[in-house]
Amino acid sequence: MAVQLSGQWLPNCPPFSGQFPQSRSRTKAISPSAVSATASLSSPPPTIQIVGGKNPSWYGDDILNSNGSQLESTWVDLDTDLYHWTKALRPVQWYPGHIAKTEKELKEQLKLMDVVIEVRDARIPMSTSHPQMDSWLGNRKRILVLNREDMISTADRNAWATYFASQGTKVVFSNGQLGMGTMRLSRLAKSLAEGVNIKRRAKGLLPRSVRAGIVGYPNVGKSSLINRLLKRRMCPAAPRPGVTRVLKWVRFGKDLELLDSPGMIPMRISDQTAAIKLAICDDIGERSYNVADVAAILVQMLARLPSVGIEVLQKRYKIDVDGQCGQVFVQKLALHLFNGDTHQAAFRILSDFRKGKFGWIALEQPPR
Repeated sequence: MAVQLSGQWLPNCPPFSGQFPQSRSRTKAISPSAVSATASLSSPPPTIQIVGGKNPSWYGDDILNSNGSQLESTWVDLDTDLYHWTKALRPVQWYPGHIAKTEKELKEQLKLMDVVIEVRDARIPMSTSHPQMDSWLGNRKRILVLNREDMISTADRNAWATYFASQGTKVVFSNGQLGMGTMRLSRLAKSLAEGVNIKRRAKGLLPRSVRAGIVGYPNVGKSSLINRLLKRRMCPAAPRPGVTRVLKWVRFGKDLELLDSPGMIPMRISDQTAAIKLAICDDIGERSYNVADVAAILVQMLARLPSVGIEVLQKRYKIDVDGQCGQVFVQKLALHLFNGDTHQAAFRILSDFRKGKFGWIALEQPPR
């Protein structure tokens, strides 16, 4: 079966026919007229129906079983389902004009770098990895920073630390808001580039500051990280994508120069499961996606994760959830709290996730 979702379809969701499915517990009936009022908020475009994906059971035994092998199976199934859920949605694409201009400038500046600091979102380290980054950097020394370490669990942090260590990648976990990890990052950048001045002295040249470029996706915390390093607000920073629009050099002490850059994102995102995660984590412009679509998928993801589950959602919003579809959940929440406004309901769910109201969890696990 399928359910219409903002003009598209999500697989495995019961059709929404004016009344929500029979609850396991006694619930107050919702009038068809209230649902009709919600449906009339916008006129849906033509629909596309798809099939596929596993049944995202909200009460399945796989969620209750917490052993390691079952947990890995849960993540594999979730990734498979997420692929099918996103196939039917309008593609998420976002490429502001300033990125095209600064991308060319950044490539030229990278040639001057002694070391490159790539910042990613610790909740989605793979989805915030630019597919062209390796070709841009070549053999330059790189430090990987997983920012927002405070927004994932200790188990997730340890799993990613182990994975990147096995890849031979130097990784620093940081919290750009509080400054955790910034001093270690500074020391590591200087130590990796110390050979620069050794070569300069051998040529009879005076030593110079180490040049480090900070790159990454939009809104992963690059500017906040620099401000924490400098202990003053030198770069504009705000919790939304697209604030930094130009390249800017700043000096950190006498021996380190930092290049702040706008968020770099591919002109076209081919991996739409990654695009949805970017939207969930607010690492892409809000105009690029439908808030209700993204919130519905987030609900289905959280319901599948053993660390969250349907009980947490029910307790948080004080509503019974007895179906299998995130869209039904968004609609029920809209009627319960927002007078049928699904956009407001969807935004509340996304905002609650971004603020850690469901607990601090990563949406990705290291590849195996």
